[in-house]
Amino acid sequence: MFTLEELEQFAAFAESGTLSQAAEKLHISQPTITRTMQHLEESFKVPLFVRGKNRISLNETGRFAVEQARRVLDAADSALKQVQDYDRSLRTITVSSCAPAPLWYVLPALSSAFPAMTIASSLKDSDSVWEDLSSDLCRIAVLPHESRDDRFLSFPFLRERLFICVPPSHALAGKTSVTFRDLNGFNFLLKSEIGFWDGMCREKMPASHFLVQNDEFEFNELVRSSSLPCFATDLADDPDGLLSGRVLVPLTDPEADVTYHLACRKENRDYLIILRERLPQSQGSTGAGRKFR
Repeated sequence: MFTLEELEQFAAFAESGTLSQAAEKLHISQPTITRTMQHLEESFKVPLFVRGKNRISLNETGRFAVEQARRVLDAADSALKQVQDYDRSLRTITVSSCAPAPLWYVLPALSSAFPAMTIASSLKDSDSVWEDLSSDLCRIAVLPHESRDDRFLSFPFLRERLFICVPPSHALAGKTSVTFRDLNGFNFLLKSEIGFWDGMCREKMPASHFLVQNDEFEFNELVRSSSLPCFATDLADDPDGLLSGRVLVPLTDPEADVTYHLACRKENRDYLIILRERLPQSQGSTGAGRKFR
């Protein structure tokens, strides 16, 4: 019987057209690949080649055999990846979150509770997080609402409120509170990788333009030097003093006051049990906005 290595040589020969070019591509000797072609023909027990004086080429059956060989190689690669991914999944806790703030609490708690495991996280919009949970692509999901699907368990653990942060001279600086309707039409600084908040801001403020920054340093410099407003959350400190000289105004829309829920499949309930013990519920909502978005 042939080996995967021999099938790789077979496919390389079909692609290269000559034994010498295939041997060069694979960094093996020409006699080695010649013996492989002979062994493959013996293994298939049918003629695969048209032989000339100084070269061979594939016959019709040989071309069909190459197609099958490529399918076998693709299947082998897929099986290898699936086994490796499965093994990695046994040692990895994947968290899909709709916002950054919950990860500030969830990831350290998981790392502390499962020091031998790798903790992987991703930030996505709410629909994508739900899709990850439904498709078993994550073990733990962070959603901006509870799960009412009987397949999953969930509990509330964190509240976040949204503020705007504006210079004192800004038209909104004198307000005691604002709504998304008030903000619509104003241009805003916005950070990338903020999960569902990005889509919400664009949906609620269709007339606004957003200057999105991927780099933390560049975003902070724009906050310091520009008059553009930005968003802030009540869940983090401001160690660099970015709020100095700016005015914080809370948003009063229900959508700007979010209670996050942790969710998982019922068979993964142990993760939620441990997190419930380690995460104080109803964190946040205790102070002014301090962290920029």
